[in-house]
Amino acid sequence: MSSLWSVISGTGSFIPDQVIPNSHFLDYTFYNPDGTPIASPADEIIRKFEKITTITERRWADRDHMASDLGTFAAERALTSSDTDKEDLDYIIVAHNFGDIRYGSSRIDMLPSLAARVKHKLGIRNPKTVAYDLPFGCPGWLQGVIQGNYYIKSGEAKRVLVIGTETLSRIVDPHDRDTMIYSDGAGAVILEARESETPVGILSTAMRSDTVTEAFYLWLGDSYKPGYCPGDLFLKMDGRKLYEYAVTTVPGVISDCLSKAGLKLSEFKKALMHQANGKMNEAILKRVFSQNGDETIPDGFMPMAISWMGNNSVATIPVVLDRIMKGLFPDQDIASGDHVVFASVGAGMNVNSVAYRMP
Repeated sequence: MSSLWSVISGTGSFIPDQVIPNSHFLDYTFYNPDGTPIASPADEIIRKFEKITTITERRWADRDHMASDLGTFAAERALTSSDTDKEDLDYIIVAHNFGDIRYGSSRIDMLPSLAARVKHKLGIRNPKTVAYDLPFGCPGWLQGVIQGNYYIKSGEAKRVLVIGTETLSRIVDPHDRDTMIYSDGAGAVILEARESETPVGILSTAMRSDTVTEAFYLWLGDSYKPGYCPGDLFLKMDGRKLYEYAVTTVPGVISDCLSKAGLKLSEFKKALMHQANGKMNEAILKRVFSQNGDETIPDGFMPMAISWMGNNSVATIPVVLDRIMKGLFPDQDIASGDHVVFASVGAGMNVNSVAYRMP
């Protein structure tokens, strides 16, 4: 007997053309959280940063583009990829953290919602296409996929557009060395209902939220440079605590997700994970394999783009997925029948994972 499953019928992404290499920051003056200048020269700070994060460059949006624009570009490509009529969409879910931020400003603009703006820019007239935002930290796009799956499995929806879009370059403190981590971009998928006698698409999901002390591992705060842009708030993080949280919690959530799907890690071809720090991703993956009784990680199991793309938050996973599906990721492919596990961690603190079988 057939059952209803949620499958990804199309993907799309948009990466800005503007490349910002690490050398861009050689003239920056970085400060400590206590407001004192960092004694080390900029070139030494950059070398240490690159060694820890593996980031050598990132992408920043053009001056005329905001997050809703990038999300619209990615959505258009996903609609084309899936051959979906935009008027047939039941939901548009847009994951982000800071709404639209104009170039030269750090002021957040979230009214109307980004989902409403994307629907408007796509020219969708159908009033039954419900559009809403999902601010859930870096796991926001994957949480949107999870919600879209709920709508489809319940019979509420047949087609859901899920977008992750961000312009983090406009909310960073230029006097905080963490500013070198962040980047801009957008990714999108079309989730579609499909009848199948064998499991396909989304097989299982797992999530957790921790807020006792973890809620403020990422926050908005003043510039580290005393007197710089008083009244403005910038993205801040406790990198050490975030690293420890991610390495401790993400492997367990992934293992729970695989268990709920009734599958072993050895049955999966790829892990598509949010990428905030290359070394952190490696540590998470090692622990996942260790928890599942396997110390050998297959080559290419976790495709990484952070070295050239930076951390663009909710956009990371859908961008990597889109590039693989369209043959734009060197030495990476996903074929029909392959199992893929998705996972993300970020502000909240939130963690989520999805087990997926390619149709």
